[in-house]
Amino acid sequence: MSQKNYIPNIPETAKKRVVVVGGGFAGLKFIQKSLCQHYQLVLLDKNNYHQFQPLLYQVATAGLEPSAISFPLRKVLQKEENIHYRLAEVQQIFPEEQEISTNIGFLKYDFLVLATGADTNFFGQAEIEQNALAMKSASDAILIRNTILENFEKALLQDSPDKMEKYLNIAIVGGGPTGVELAGALAEMKKYIFPKDYPEIDLEKMRIVLYEGSSNLLAALSAHSSKLSRTYLEKMGVEVHTNIRVTEYDGTTATLSDGTSFDTKTLIWAAGIKPNVLNGLPKDSLGRGGRVLVDRENCVKGFDSIFALGDLCIMETPKYPNGHPQVAQTAIQQAGLLAKNLKRLATGKPLKKFEYINKGSLATVGRNRAVADLPGFKLRGFVAWVLWSFVHLFTIMGVKNRMFVFLNWSWNYFTYDQSLRLLIKPEQKKYNEGIKNFVITDDSENEGIKIPDTRQLISKLRTN
Repeated sequence: MSQKNYIPNIPETAKKRVVVVGGGFAGLKFIQKSLCQHYQLVLLDKNNYHQFQPLLYQVATAGLEPSAISFPLRKVLQKEENIHYRLAEVQQIFPEEQEISTNIGFLKYDFLVLATGADTNFFGQAEIEQNALAMKSASDAILIRNTILENFEKALLQDSPDKMEKYLNIAIVGGGPTGVELAGALAEMKKYIFPKDYPEIDLEKMRIVLYEGSSNLLAALSAHSSKLSRTYLEKMGVEVHTNIRVTEYDGTTATLSDGTSFDTKTLIWAAGIKPNVLNGLPKDSLGRGGRVLVDRENCVKGFDSIFALGDLCIMETPKYPNGHPQVAQTAIQQAGLLAKNLKRLATGKPLKKFEYINKGSLATVGRNRAVADLPGFKLRGFVAWVLWSFVHLFTIMGVKNRMFVFLNWSWNYFTYDQSLRLLIKPEQKKYNEGIKNFVITDDSENEGIKIPDTRQLISKLRTN
């Protein structure tokens, strides 16, 4: 029997060890609220940075650089002696041994806090997953930006307006905040940016289409805000289709549930999320949608030393019998209470039960257009847009990041220009010597024209 390799350079101390998996909103808030006089904390994440996901769509539309919404995890932990960070992916939990396995070794824990969040849900549609674009990380957002810009460059090489259309058209699937905000940002690019960058293209041919499978956009908001967001988008030139699903997408044509189709080289999937559940938890610990069942103290069903936070878990309460909304505020509030509860546990005090405080919901649709459902009242238009801007600006980590975002927003607002329209691609030979001169050859109208395709290149690199 082979000996286990444990992660080195994490000292064994008299303090109990709390292992936190995930440096998103929940994991980072838990770390920040935890005082280390009672526990040794170990944070594991596959990235060495925290990213502010609500603004990923602005990276995808060339409004912000990825670094402006990302913050190094080690910088957060610099002054803490009993907190350790490791760049690692957790592979499995072994509850009986109270340890986990990762790609860099095993690690024992006294308490395990799971804050792995959620990923894009394609609902088992393999072809769509292969050909559509998702937006859950900074690299996803850069890929969307590259794809849009590349397709405009390819559109210029077509010899007829009809051939241009599929390169210009953009389909967005999902009418939640991500889909609505992305559609609004793209509509503004169509109005203010693309006419200056591509004067040879008739942008009347470009269509931005938003598909939502239910009857309303922004289902988590009020009916008034939902209707208003649709009005805003349609005034901006976005074609909004509700009660319609995308059933197939082969990279060129999207087939719809009503029997029609839509030709596009850019389909962005924002239609749902699924929890990132780690191997090792029994099936009876999982609830609706595959989310981890937790009690009012965020303790995983069947265990007294494993906790789950945020999008990963589902907690039934009298006010929220179907679980809490999968938004950042839920994750942040649960993490804050768990940090306090572990301190109470260390001092022999009873744990407090979680009660979600709804601070409201916000969504922006574009310049001076937003909707806000706040406790007791609703806002719309410019006032809601200003509120959305300030809330997001002050939620971003780091003074420098806030300054960069504010300067970018100010520049974009007054100049009607986004200056980050850069095609940034990996050098093939640096990433894989076995892939050389990888070019598009599958389009009959592009025969003989060799333009690197970022989406196909990255897919090829991953498989190799």
